[in-house]
Amino acid sequence: MQTLLSILTIYIFILIGFLAKHSFKKNLDEKTLVLLSIYFLQPFLILWGFSSQKLSLEVVQAPFIFFLLVMLFLIISIFLSKLLFKDKKDSSIFIVSSIVGNTGNLGIPLGMLLFGERSIIYTTFINIVNIFIVYIIGVYFYSRGNFTIKESLQNILKLPAIWFTGLAIVLNLSNFHYPLQLELPLKMGAYATMVVQLVIFGAYLRGVNPKGNDWKMFWSISLYKFVMIPLLSIMILRVLNLDEFMYKIIILELIVPIAVMNVNLASLYECRPQKVAFLTFATSVIFIFYLFLFLRIV
Repeated sequence: MQTLLSILTIYIFILIGFLAKHSFKKNLDEKTLVLLSIYFLQPFLILWGFSSQKLSLEVVQAPFIFFLLVMLFLIISIFLSKLLFKDKKDSSIFIVSSIVGNTGNLGIPLGMLLFGERSIIYTTFINIVNIFIVYIIGVYFYSRGNFTIKESLQNILKLPAIWFTGLAIVLNLSNFHYPLQLELPLKMGAYATMVVQLVIFGAYLRGVNPKGNDWKMFWSISLYKFVMIPLLSIMILRVLNLDEFMYKIIILELIVPIAVMNVNLASLYECRPQKVAFLTFATSVIFIFYLFLFLRIV
């Protein structure tokens, strides 16, 4: 029951964003909220998150293992896409949507609610890794060559999150402690970031127009993302004999629903954005019930 209440708490803020967009329509510009979050609020979350725990091999190990697992699932998804889809765009949608999850808007606050503030440093680090995956692998497959690796890297370097992560790591390793007068503003900014990210997610879900439903694609991605990936991850992580806490964090970040960034990239490169929007919405809805069941099993 406690787990269910935590999940519902997360979705309350998503619902607020959804209802706000439904009520105010064009008067509520989710892109403005995105800019506010990315360029002004996320640095608070990163600085506070990396001050919550001393960096150790265990902390660094989590995003590294997450990256290796995503690369493994990328290879598998490329193979499966050739078996399931003949169309190149459908193939790209399956490949990217299967591996690019919502580790930022949903993964960070959900991790904190389920596992406490100790999870922030793990989920923040994993989200940074996911940003690189989105801008390199996601852009490549959605554009299929229309966007160079150099341009992708330049886009990453424009994000404040990258630079503030570097600063936060330096401060952590140098044993720097924030003055008491700064601790509360940092924590307020971090919590505000998580709330705004959830509201943004809800606003985007209401703003998309999920037409042209492709149920074959939906079931293919759902079975791969919510069944095959977690089962393979559990087997691999159990063999590695990871700490139980880190094990659960990595699994959670692998199974979060499709990231809204998929819709943005699909729209930018004209890779059937309406289909991607439907998949994002549908996987986000079923995730409510799936997560509760999955956590009971794990």
